[in-house]
Amino acid sequence: MAKKNRKKQQEERAARNRADGFAMLVRHPAFSRLTSFVDLEPAAYVPKTSWAVVRSTGRICYQPDRIGEPAEWAFVFAHCLLHLTFSHHHKFVFNPREWNIACCCFVNRLLKELKVGKAPSDIFAAFEIAGTTEERMYDNLCRERRLPATGVGTNGDAPDMIGYEKAQHWSGNWRQGSWKNVDWETAFAEGLAEAVASALNVAAGVEPYFGAGSGAHLISNAEKARRWFVNCYPLLGALAASFKLIEDMQICYREEISTAAINAELREIYVNPIANLDEMEARFVLAHEFLHVGLRHHLRCQGRDEYLWNVACDYVVNGWLVEMGVGNPPPGVLLDHALNGLSVEAVYDIIVRDLRKYRKLATLRGKCGDHGDIFKSKPASWWDAVEGMTLDDFYRRALYEGLAFHETAGRGLLPAGLVEEIRTLSQAPIAWDVELAQWFDHHFPPIEKRRSYARQSRRQSSTPDIPRPRYVSDVPGETRTFAVVLDTSGSMNRILLGKALGAIASYSIARDVPFCRVVFCDAAPYDQGYISPEQIADRVRIKGRGGTVLQPGIDLIENARDFPPSGPILIITDAECDHVITKREHAFLIPAGAFLPFRPSGPVFRIK
Repeated sequence: MAKKNRKKQQEERAARNRADGFAMLVRHPAFSRLTSFVDLEPAAYVPKTSWAVVRSTGRICYQPDRIGEPAEWAFVFAHCLLHLTFSHHHKFVFNPREWNIACCCFVNRLLKELKVGKAPSDIFAAFEIAGTTEERMYDNLCRERRLPATGVGTNGDAPDMIGYEKAQHWSGNWRQGSWKNVDWETAFAEGLAEAVASALNVAAGVEPYFGAGSGAHLISNAEKARRWFVNCYPLLGALAASFKLIEDMQICYREEISTAAINAELREIYVNPIANLDEMEARFVLAHEFLHVGLRHHLRCQGRDEYLWNVACDYVVNGWLVEMGVGNPPPGVLLDHALNGLSVEAVYDIIVRDLRKYRKLATLRGKCGDHGDIFKSKPASWWDAVEGMTLDDFYRRALYEGLAFHETAGRGLLPAGLVEEIRTLSQAPIAWDVELAQWFDHHFPPIEKRRSYARQSRRQSSTPDIPRPRYVSDVPGETRTFAVVLDTSGSMNRILLGKALGAIASYSIARDVPFCRVVFCDAAPYDQGYISPEQIADRVRIKGRGGTVLQPGIDLIENARDFPPSGPILIITDAECDHVITKREHAFLIPAGAFLPFRPSGPVFRIK
């Protein structure tokens, strides 16, 4: 038991010292940028008497059982990072061992000048070879054949660089194939410039110690882009401030997010760090996701294919962002200039004509089945949350206020389609009874009376010598009628049915509609025949209260011989019944809380 405890303590001490040594490099201005690209991995094949080896792919494999001081681990990791910085793996030579020794001597000399860490006692860091570059050191070493007695690298006498193949460290989007090379030299050059600036700031008294301001660049490009929207782009600034940015590779891998996705309910936006987006590409991606939420694309789907709807939204949003010049689109985004100026609904109608082609396209989330980059899942705790403002109102208000500030501040022009959608969404949806009144106004305009001498006035007898015309109407009574197919399934409660019938009766009386054909329908139709509006307002015996199948009721009206061919059919339901088929003129109404301009396709009058 004591041996196990002692071994566990040694392992914890080794891990703690190793982490502290790597943290020293993270805080060092010259190396902090390099640490964000490298991968650390324990390797059992590294001898226990050695420290670490570095692969050409940008991975440092260390000996996990080696106990060293934090300063010694900082020296070891910095030594390996400089091998990657100067591309020592990519040099083809006839004597790899001599080349490895020359590179290690060059790196040790540089670390001594930079005063980074402390060289371990088993590394002969004081070994010198004449020459100012690795190539000259290698030539002198091959010519003199003067090899050190002990190892000068981090792997003892063996080479500490593995993989001399012409490889590079790739870090990027493995799902869409948009790979990008890590520029080690540029990162190290920027780090050196920052180290010099930090040293000058310490001498001037601006910074309390060396490297105090070196953490600014550790902010990811996605976070920089989000802050840019908050500070400099008011159109999307409110949305950017309200969302939490998550850059967790494990979450992105679990949710199959190759580049980015957004969850409107949790107010979280996910960006895969392996996508390796630069700041301008991150601006484009974040703006793309914010517009998805601000324009409520996931609610406007209205029974359409979710993935194809997401693809249509991507085409429209990406076209706007390119037109506005917000960032740079990353490789692989959906962009077609032939679709510019079209609405999302119009683009969707084009896409559904070629399902085989467009289902192969990938959104920013990647090709992950039938799911786009807009999450629709709600956690269990979401239903218990009580907020003073609904998400629908919040997103619409944030986008509309951003547009108002954008215009008043003179921030530039925006696409007309985007401005139109934002202003449309800012208006509250029209109530179902108001739109029902508009439907009656359209189909049953007020009767215009005219004076006709063909019929005598009822007051003609008082003046026999003076002809008096009579007011007549040329509109036949049978043309001012309509059919009502009322959903009487269990989902329609009694209060809702009463409101629907009462509204129909009152509007019919106000528009001089003498009769209307009433059909109750749930799983089967129940024809009530022609009923006057007064009878509907008095008392109607409702039949049904089963399932919802409205097509039989439509067929009954279509095939009825006593119903005028031009008579409109009014379908009232609270269910999703877009499959109803009719050739008659019909009315639409969307559920309360949705957006009026984006109506579902189908002859259904929905009330809620």
